[in-house]
Amino acid sequence: MLFGVPRLNRILVSICVVVAVSVSIISCGSNNSSSTSLTISGKPSGLKFRVFISNPLFQSGTGLGGVATTPVLNIVDATKDVLDLTSAVVLAGESTQPGLMALAPNLKYTAVFSPSGNAVAIIDNSTERIAVPTGSTAGLPPMTLPGFTESMFVSNFSTAAYAAVPTAPVTGQAPGAVVALNLQNGSIAASIPVPGARFIVPSPDGNHILVLSDNSDTVTVITTALIGTATDPRSYITGFDRPVWGIFTGNTTAYIMDCGPQCGGTAAGVSVLEVGASTATSTTPVSAATYGFLASSTLYVAGTPPPNPPGTNTCAGTPTAATSCGRLTAIDTGSMTVTGSVIIADGYHDRMQMSQNGQLYIGSHSCTNINVPGGEVRGCLSIFNTNTPSVVIPPSNGDVTGLQQIRSRNIVYAVQNGSLDIYDTLTNKLQVTSGNTQNNNGQVEIVGQLYDVKLVD
Repeated sequence: MLFGVPRLNRILVSICVVVAVSVSIISCGSNNSSSTSLTISGKPSGLKFRVFISNPLFQSGTGLGGVATTPVLNIVDATKDVLDLTSAVVLAGESTQPGLMALAPNLKYTAVFSPSGNAVAIIDNSTERIAVPTGSTAGLPPMTLPGFTESMFVSNFSTAAYAAVPTAPVTGQAPGAVVALNLQNGSIAASIPVPGARFIVPSPDGNHILVLSDNSDTVTVITTALIGTATDPRSYITGFDRPVWGIFTGNTTAYIMDCGPQCGGTAAGVSVLEVGASTATSTTPVSAATYGFLASSTLYVAGTPPPNPPGTNTCAGTPTAATSCGRLTAIDTGSMTVTGSVIIADGYHDRMQMSQNGQLYIGSHSCTNINVPGGEVRGCLSIFNTNTPSVVIPPSNGDVTGLQQIRSRNIVYAVQNGSLDIYDTLTNKLQVTSGNTQNNNGQVEIVGQLYDVKLVD
């Protein structure tokens, strides 16, 4: 614990100087005693292949424990895995606690959610600043949601964004709504009541939004063209078991993750949804399902089955001190049959990325952490080799809050326990780059408590 923040990353700030129009910190790397100056200017990075990393606790001046913090999106050169030492997306005033990010399909904007104030800031990826709409000279103001969100997306043409807010007040109804944001003027365009709306998934063409709600066995479908008209944009499809996530395969068909017992339901499975139907068309039973990844005709589904009966060791047969484990199931989407299942780390799985060489990185939160001195260390990250197949659980504790495969490279970025870890997918171990002084045993050393990571080019 440093300054009351778990695992505040390991550049130790010794002297901090604030200068007009720039923010400077003096920091010393953990592997050397010499000090280097990190200056954030007002200029774009100029990098052509960038990763944004949300960081609400970037150290920039005097204050907290002698060090003040500035909310930023740090910028990493994704060709060299090096932190830009002169540029960052500074969010003070727009998003005081940047966390979850959502990248527009056309890469124009990045939406950044701050749980402090429930504000959404829109970043223009080309300028690395708050977005300025066409025909305007002022940046988009932060848009305040009526509550916390953990699921949002930007529309195909970056004209709108949507967020699921399960606690949004609704007059005369149970709380919960999908909030539509107008990215042309920075306003709340609409709030569509959906009780307990927790997760949202857009169709590839943007015409429909699947809404997955807390403690519900129904999927709400929103037709985006009807938002703001006299016609109710909502329709309902039943026949699920605590649905929590979906993956479209085409514009009108989706695979729905039925969480089942892990979420207080009856049976986990993967159901097929057809937009316009009244009920699920089929269900394939699996041991657990909260998240998935579609690779060609194989659907990978992760979840953590509750012990049955209670007290059962769900890791039996694997060499671990943990007694609770998750499951990764492979489904052939042609026949909707299970083709295999392996044991992975437990927790609530909600992140997946596939490397270019077939390594599936699976992240969860609220998992079992093992830290035996001189022995087993494990946390919430699992890696499944789809070629072998085999599983690696890296020796690192903590929740996984961000995963990003780096295109055209055998590299995956993982934000785990507030730090950025860089994995070589040829070995599924932390990358060690000779001559890169920023790379400390596979970690790019960034001051703060990191949360999410997005490749924006």
